[in-house]
Amino acid sequence: MDFGLMKDFMDRLTAWRIPGNNISVCVDNKEVFTYQSGYEDYENKIPMTGDKLYNIFSCSKPVTVTAALQLYEKGYFLLDDPLYDFIPEYKTMHIKDKDGNVRKAQKPITLRHLFTMTSGLTYATNTPAFDKARQLTDGKMDTLTVAKCIAEDYISFEPGEMWQYGLSHDVLAAVVEVISGKRFRDYVKENIFDPLDMKESYYHNESVIDRVAEMYRYEIESEDDLVKLQSEGNMHNTGKIVNVGKSVSHVFGNEYDSGGAGITTSVSDYSKFASALANGGVGRNNERIISPGTIELMRTNQLDANQIKGLSWSQLTGYGYGLGVRTLIDVAKSGTCGNIGEFGWGGAAGATVLVDPDLKLSVFYAHHMLNPQEAYYQPRLRNVVYTCLKK
Repeated sequence: MDFGLMKDFMDRLTAWRIPGNNISVCVDNKEVFTYQSGYEDYENKIPMTGDKLYNIFSCSKPVTVTAALQLYEKGYFLLDDPLYDFIPEYKTMHIKDKDGNVRKAQKPITLRHLFTMTSGLTYATNTPAFDKARQLTDGKMDTLTVAKCIAEDYISFEPGEMWQYGLSHDVLAAVVEVISGKRFRDYVKENIFDPLDMKESYYHNESVIDRVAEMYRYEIESEDDLVKLQSEGNMHNTGKIVNVGKSVSHVFGNEYDSGGAGITTSVSDYSKFASALANGGVGRNNERIISPGTIELMRTNQLDANQIKGLSWSQLTGYGYGLGVRTLIDVAKSGTCGNIGEFGWGGAAGATVLVDPDLKLSVFYAHHMLNPQEAYYQPRLRNVVYTCLKK
């Protein structure tokens, strides 16, 4: 293994428009490469270090589905159980189509639909349901109350019809609470973070805010710039980097444990979780959090030809979707040099996780910029990683 190409690639990103980045690569439950480039504080040119924390947004989702699958392994549910068995408010759902027509859903949302983002739930948060949740909780927005209120919002289609990114995993976190009788943050800490010795992973970052790297947004200055930005292979700086603070937009209140976006962590800490998934569910300390068979189920494509049309982001060409993770199903279409069944996900500020159990390989990469340039960096990062392994 020779990771010189990865250093060069990360340096190119930070010379371009990424303020700073950080990576950990593990093989066979051992860290074989770590590197930081650029700045943790772009304005003051403070270099990136390995001890900073990041808001990883949707890279929280693999943790959420792992937590739920632990309960699946214990026989608390089957994938096709209806959601209303656990949260009765989902007994009757209504669909609002693109033309504004409303009708009653003919099928119930199941837990499989939550895992696979085929529930029809959206990411809309400026709705009467969220207003109701704020009133009921005095703004605290506890996870289960919010999930119950979300049931009053319209879904976009008949459950199971399409793939659509939305609040499915936030509702799944509420299901974990119902089954376990614990707050979601406490369940995850006791069953994932503590067993893997993850001492730098948090829901709600207020207590560690001083350790969180500055977070930015890449802003486009004109429509012409947007066209240039979206051009494949574009390496021109056509916008500006703006500091946006350190809060997480999808943490709706101080009691809301977001299954879809709630974790703040360090690269080295989340790497322990990713490495466990790459090694049959066993962490570096020999603690098991999930079984190999369940990981195989997690990375097995769940989408049919119609559902997969919704998974249209360019960085996911050639990928299907398993239980909460992308999964590589077509090497030719993807243009990647990875292996079938490689899986993972990315976050809104630039975190991304890659897991390849066939090679016992895990990668966790983070930068801290909204509008994170996923279509550019993610497929290239994957290719560079696999090339470094073979050198």
